[in-house]
Amino acid sequence: MQATGISGDLGELERALGHVFSDRSLLVRSLTHSSSANEGLTALDNERLEFLGDSVLGWLVSEWLFSRFQDFTEGQLSLLKNHLVSAAHLLAAAHRLDLGRYLHLGRGEETAGGRSKQRLLVNALEAVLAAVYLDGGADAVRNILLRYSIPGDEELAQLAGAGPPHDFRAELERIVRERNLPRPQYVLLGEGGPGHARIFVMEVRVGKDLAVTAEGSSKKVAAHNAAQEVCRILKEPHELHAGAPY
Repeated sequence: MQATGISGDLGELERALGHVFSDRSLLVRSLTHSSSANEGLTALDNERLEFLGDSVLGWLVSEWLFSRFQDFTEGQLSLLKNHLVSAAHLLAAAHRLDLGRYLHLGRGEETAGGRSKQRLLVNALEAVLAAVYLDGGADAVRNILLRYSIPGDEELAQLAGAGPPHDFRAELERIVRERNLPRPQYVLLGEGGPGHARIFVMEVRVGKDLAVTAEGSSKKVAAHNAAQEVCRILKEPHELHAGAPY
């Protein structure tokens, strides 16, 4: 019997991956869901390859971040790694590869809409990465990650500075509540630069005596940077001017 078909040409997928397999059976296996094997349609599924692919992905992402962002702390690197290997992020990469159309599925999974399920697509992507690794080595996988999964440096830098757990706007709200201070007020003071590299200047003010301005590549990033500095000042009262009520 034939598996519920791979509707796409594997040659198209190889071109999208930028890797032509010496052993195409690895690619076929990476796309074969256990539902197909369980129904006796194929002999091997992609679960073992998924196991390997998860480790290869974590290793190569960690290596790339370590080499690319040499000034980032361990916490920032961990934040970025967690983002880049998250199911939501990998699902977007699977969609860019149109991976769902190539899957081998059993009849039940096909009927249940398996080609669009997050879990199946993410697992298949990890299995494909393992297949590429076994067939072409680490460099071939790095190229795929750079093309489909790793965003630009600016976006990653913003994530490292503004993403959880470093939400300084929320921390500032907490500090002013605890100290019965006025709520922070954020004001856009200006913006400039070319369309692809805009710079925004935001001011955050707490009461009459404390105001800080900061720049960022978006209003959100600029406000976050300003809030971070206000938090630092409020945690070090000796830096405030005499007579300030903080």
